[in-house]
Amino acid sequence: MRLVHTVAEVRREIAAWRANGESVGFVATMGNLHAGHLDLVAEAKAKTDRVVASIFVNPLQFGPNEDFDRYPRTLPDDCARLDPAGCDLVFAPSVDEMYPRGRSNIAQVSVPGISGLLEGEFRPGFFEGVATVVSILFHIVQPDFAMFGRKDYQQFMVIRRMVAELHMPLQVVGVATRREPDGLAMSSRNQYLNQSERPVAPGLFRALSAVAQRLRTGSRDFQALEDEAKKLLEHQGFKPQYLAIRDPDDLGAPRAGGRGWVLLVAAHLGRTRLIDNLEVAA
Repeated sequence: MRLVHTVAEVRREIAAWRANGESVGFVATMGNLHAGHLDLVAEAKAKTDRVVASIFVNPLQFGPNEDFDRYPRTLPDDCARLDPAGCDLVFAPSVDEMYPRGRSNIAQVSVPGISGLLEGEFRPGFFEGVATVVSILFHIVQPDFAMFGRKDYQQFMVIRRMVAELHMPLQVVGVATRREPDGLAMSSRNQYLNQSERPVAPGLFRALSAVAQRLRTGSRDFQALEDEAKKLLEHQGFKPQYLAIRDPDDLGAPRAGGRGWVLLVAAHLGRTRLIDNLEVAA
């Protein structure tokens, strides 16, 4: 496995692979890797000849009061995980390498509509930052397949729509959420939880599971289900921002006769903001 820091190095390496007729899979990360990230690498390895992972804490997707400065940077440990997982190339650029003209007036990619819902309401500019950096990375790596975790369900949908609407020649693959034994979705931000908060955190998934069970048994009062679940979370010590039952294809209101629902939640537990989702078949 090679570690490189410049666009030129990435392009040279990939050009050599392409000359040998090899396909390329790509995993975009912000580092501080856990088993869920390695699932993405494994999926890329299963579909392609070569795997590239990027490690870049993207300032464009952090708001002014978010955790950009304290987000953990663990490049040596990340590389030690990626090498045995089968990654061939790690691209860990600096901010200047990614945004050589600076960040203030950079050309940006926007995916209207879906970007303004849910996460977009509470984190304005977040999805523009995600779409922009992912678009740049796709142009650098030019992968055949790109793997994204379904834990970030709305992000996955934004990226998939961007690829489709901009006719990018790659396939976006969603990979199932990896969970801890108690149900908590794996996330780099879980380490922000203190000793008293960590046992409470799986309550987020339990609340979604309870709503899912009600849907499976025929309940269709979506507003009441959302309100009950948010009250349950508040009782446990969460501060929910949203808990929503949405159509899984466009995140709009649930449709009669649709293929099911996706339940999405974001809540603070202490200083830590957690998100999760659960897909429910009709």
